[in-house]
Amino acid sequence: MKKQTRAIHTRYERPDAYGALSMPIYNNVAYEFEDAQTMSDTFRGKILAPDYSRTMNPTVTHLENKVRELTGARHVTAFNSGMAAISNALLALSGQGRSIVTSRHLFGNTFALLTQTLLRFGVETRLVDLTDLSSVEAAIDPTTCGIYLEVITNPQLEVAPLDDLSRIAHKHGIPLVADSTVIPFTEHHLKALGVDIEVVSSTKYISGGATSLGGLVIDYNAPEVFHERIASEMLFNLGAYMTPQAAYMQTLGLETLHARYALQSANALTLAQRLCTLPGIRKVNYVGLKDNLYHERAQKQFGPTAGALLTIDLESREKCFRFINNLQLVKRATNLFDNRTLAIHPASTIFGNFDENTRQQMDVRETTIRISVGLEYVDDIFEDIKQALP
Repeated sequence: MKKQTRAIHTRYERPDAYGALSMPIYNNVAYEFEDAQTMSDTFRGKILAPDYSRTMNPTVTHLENKVRELTGARHVTAFNSGMAAISNALLALSGQGRSIVTSRHLFGNTFALLTQTLLRFGVETRLVDLTDLSSVEAAIDPTTCGIYLEVITNPQLEVAPLDDLSRIAHKHGIPLVADSTVIPFTEHHLKALGVDIEVVSSTKYISGGATSLGGLVIDYNAPEVFHERIASEMLFNLGAYMTPQAAYMQTLGLETLHARYALQSANALTLAQRLCTLPGIRKVNYVGLKDNLYHERAQKQFGPTAGALLTIDLESREKCFRFINNLQLVKRATNLFDNRTLAIHPASTIFGNFDENTRQQMDVRETTIRISVGLEYVDDIFEDIKQALP
């Protein structure tokens, strides 16, 4: 079956008592066991069954099973946000005295997690240009526990060569970890490109229009100790498991992802092409445009679609603010891949707590506006952006 069919028809792990077509919300905390031995075996992992909803819940498990079927992963674990998925994955990989190789081109909170929070726990972050393979190779030493990247960076929209980076990572016996939030996993196969661990903010495309927070850690080929730490240490000790309510909404969202993404990505391409014709815009950045620096690489790695995220550059910060204030249809909001089109000025918001020098090193410009393209009629989106230009 094709992915869009499998997203709808994943079997329940156990038959529902009432034959419900949608997995019910198991909004409970505890589960009764038949006897003491079964309880003991379940708590020690000898029997795969829920023991407590902080670490396993049937509604959440169903979502995890759907994602595992769609991706071909060995293990999938659902967390209560994208940042929880990223932080738990990196904590499971690293430790005091270890190092992670990554880029300055990262989402603001991910950058802060790596360069500030993990640093306090003795984990070093080495920042390199991931498109320069010699720099990547030079940054790796025996302390390095992984290479981390975003498959299309937010908001710079850089695309690094995954197959080359995976060869370097595997040569040194370390995993390649990739955040694929900007392109849904139904559109590509990161395992075939050598990615060992995929992290996703399921808040975005999967939730079905910003219905709920969530994150996924998708384990393709990581060392078994990684999954053991996720399943028996991170979930138990940090308590960031997804809620059953969020899992229910994201399961429904996953069932409609194929149809929504087809329209959003088509809207984004059409919009990017039209925005290139407007004199008030100095630059349009979208990897779906044929003259984009990363267009060919993105097509090779992710297929014909290029996601629903683009950026435009105006003349100044002041004109960016004026543009955002003039918007009528497009919403002034953060988040990505809502059903609605959203616009934000990253330098003053998502990256607003970094100093100017750090923002410059991250290539976050004062003149950039990030646009997440929604499901509206594309002519309406274009006309609103056109009238808002100062």
